[in-house]
Amino acid sequence: MQIEVLNIKGEKTGRSVDLPDSIFNIEPNDHVIYLSVKQYLAAQRLGTHKTKTRGEANGSSRKLHRQKGTGGSRKGNLRNPLYKGGGTVNGPVPHKYNFKLNRKVKDLAKMSALSYKAQANNIVVVEDLKFEAPSTKQFLSVVSGLQVSGKKLLVINDGYDKNLYLSLRNVPRVKGSVLSDINTYDIINANTLVLTESAAKIFSESAAAEA
Repeated sequence: MQIEVLNIKGEKTGRSVDLPDSIFNIEPNDHVIYLSVKQYLAAQRLGTHKTKTRGEANGSSRKLHRQKGTGGSRKGNLRNPLYKGGGTVNGPVPHKYNFKLNRKVKDLAKMSALSYKAQANNIVVVEDLKFEAPSTKQFLSVVSGLQVSGKKLLVINDGYDKNLYLSLRNVPRVKGSVLSDINTYDIINANTLVLTESAAKIFSESAAAEA
C-alpha cells in the first residue's frame, strides 16, 4: 500500500512510501493478538506478593494449654492461622507471571495489529523529525500540523534520537518507540501510528530482502 509522506506542517511532500502488503495487509489473527497482549501485560507484573506462613509469623511457639481436660478446643501456639497475627494458609508467594511465546506467533501478532491500523487508515508517515534541541512546543506543533492532536499516538522512529525522545516524553497520550522495539500492545493501544519516513522505508526494505 502506498502512503504519502507529509512534512512537519502536514503538507504533502510529493514523496510516498510503499508499505508491504505482507506486513500491512494480511488477514488479522485476533487470537495471536490476544496472546501477545496477555504476555506483555503479564511481564509487567512484579509478582512480589508475599504473606507469612505459620512458621514465619512472629509469636511464641509455646502451646497455649494442654491438649485435654480443659473443656476447650485443642490449640497450638499463637501463630495458629485461626488467631489474629497468626500465619496465613495457602497465601500468595513470589512468582513470575510471564510466559513464552514463539517468535513466529509474536511476529504474526504485530503484523495483525499493523494490518488493523492500515485498514482503518490510522497510519501517518511524516518526514524525519530532526530537532536541534529538545522542544516539546515544537513537537506539539508537528502533532497539530498532522491533525492528530488529542489522539493516542505511537511515534515510531528508525533509531533512538535523544532530542526527539525528550521532546515527546512529557506529552500526554504520546509514546515514542524505535522500530526494533515496537510491540503488539503499544500498536493496539494507540489510536494512530506516526511513522517517520526512514522507519517506513525499513519495512519496505525488509520485505524486499525476505522476498
